[in-house]
Amino acid sequence: MVVVVAAFAALWWSGQLKRLSDYISETYVELQKCSWPTWAELKGSTLVVFISIGILGAFTVAVDWVFSHLILWIH
Repeated sequence: MVVVVAAFAALWWSGQLKRLSDYISETYVELQKCSWPTWAELKGSTLVVFISIGILGAFTVAVDWVFSHLILWIH
């Protein structure tokens, strides 16, 4: 407990807590300016990501299968 209090005091006196507070408040202000996707856009983007992952996974498996059989055929 003493270490935590000492660390807090050191951060307070060095001005780090003020900087952290400013960072958090500025981040909040910037996030207010963001345009967030609608639920339909989010579902559509998620579907695109899942399909892309599936295609990339299938491609990786196919290439791995081809190369493993090629290596077995060479030896």
